[in-house]
Amino acid sequence: MTQSKRETERKYAAPSAGDLAWLRELTGVDGVVSVVERGSEDLDAVYHDTEDMRLADASATLRRRTGGPDAGWHLKLPLPGDSREELQAPLSMTVPDDLRDLALSRTRGAPLTPAVRVRSTRSTRDLVGPDEEVLAEVTVDSVRAESLRGGTTTLAAWTEMEVELADDIDPAVLDLVEKALRKSGIDRAAHPSKLARALEETGLSAPRLPDARAEKVVPGSAGDEVLRWVDEQVRTLVALDPAVRRDLPDSVHRFRVACRRLRSVLRSYRSVLDREITDPIREDLKWLGGELADARDREVLAERLDARVVAAPRELVLGPVAARLQAWHVAGTAEARRRTLDALNSPRYLALLDSLATLTQQPPLRPKAGRKPTKAMPKAILKEYDRLAARMAHALDLPPGKDLDKALHEARKAAKKTRYATEPAHASLGGPAKRLGKRVKAVQRVLGDHQDSVVARDTLRKLAVAAHAAGEPGFTWGLLYGQEQAAAADRERQLPAAWADASEPRLRKRLAG
Repeated sequence: MTQSKRETERKYAAPSAGDLAWLRELTGVDGVVSVVERGSEDLDAVYHDTEDMRLADASATLRRRTGGPDAGWHLKLPLPGDSREELQAPLSMTVPDDLRDLALSRTRGAPLTPAVRVRSTRSTRDLVGPDEEVLAEVTVDSVRAESLRGGTTTLAAWTEMEVELADDIDPAVLDLVEKALRKSGIDRAAHPSKLARALEETGLSAPRLPDARAEKVVPGSAGDEVLRWVDEQVRTLVALDPAVRRDLPDSVHRFRVACRRLRSVLRSYRSVLDREITDPIREDLKWLGGELADARDREVLAERLDARVVAAPRELVLGPVAARLQAWHVAGTAEARRRTLDALNSPRYLALLDSLATLTQQPPLRPKAGRKPTKAMPKAILKEYDRLAARMAHALDLPPGKDLDKALHEARKAAKKTRYATEPAHASLGGPAKRLGKRVKAVQRVLGDHQDSVVARDTLRKLAVAAHAAGEPGFTWGLLYGQEQAAAADRERQLPAAWADASEPRLRKRLAG
């Protein structure tokens, strides 16, 4: 069973031997009343990685450590700023399955084997506040590293300092400590981690081959802009994978959005990236999003219906309505969760990760990729807009009913594609792309709430039938159904005005320059 904690720390070059001026400076830090020595300990860590060091390349580490209070397996994943998430598992001889799975989006299934051994003698001091609470931990490590690959042992040794923020302490404490350390001539370390320095000093981080992408991509071109955006979405998918596996709040939703964004832009910018390569990736992204759809859709629908039941006057809630909703949600969630994990552990998903890595490293650029963004990107955006306009014109001519519901759903999907097509162009096209995207997003929201109502009504009818069969009152189910009908009608009334704002000709004229 894994445990998780967030660690926020900064690494510094080691103070000179025998020089304790930095300790005196730390006692002068605002809020620190004492520096308490805790003693020393010996730590022994073996870092595991793939043969080509995929974890290290992704700023992640996996180690088996003995010694110290947190001996065990540690998987560290990057977070913004000075923070990382550390996932811990008990000591074992082999990599724990849970941590192997949580690293999968970065290893892409390649075997994990020992790469570097790092032994440290650590002395620790606590920075203590006025209420005797520990604000931060300061450690000085005497490090000895050796490579475990290549047949010849390569050794390296150095000393470094680390300041780690205690739980629930204001990160501003780190800034104050850093200011004090600089007064003593102590600067940030050149390497972000022990592993990074060990790899460099033992020669495992060999010089890289020439970057094939850099040789192909024209800086500032349409291809450059699209690829930067694709990179961001791929990184998002990789980073969210462990959160989805752990069923963290909103993780499935954000993961699916990244899938949709990436799939949509690969379609919109076929003039930049060769569709013979990207179309199979789009199919796999569609499959992946579909496998995760039940988990997210059921979550959204349960929240929507629960809110309606809670808001209803008590005298209008007849029968075990909340209990039936809860049973429906729990039963479906378990199956959706199983389907999600099956997808993330499947060979098809691993192949998709490989394809995305290849796409970003060796992009299949077409000739138009070298053009200026102001020439190539507006055409892609306007093509998606034209598809949206056609679907909106069709939908707005229909009377209320199932045909309209279907047409509005198709328009909603077109609105998403148009909005997503504007996103890679924000940097180069600026305001015109952002404004069109914002207006289309407003249309998408109206259409999205309408579709949520369509799905809710279908579910409410099924729940009402089940309740009737069990001899339960059907009044409240009918009330909820009527509320969803009214919500849909309201969105249908709002839609023409939202579309009028998004379809202003001047928005497209400014986009095209």
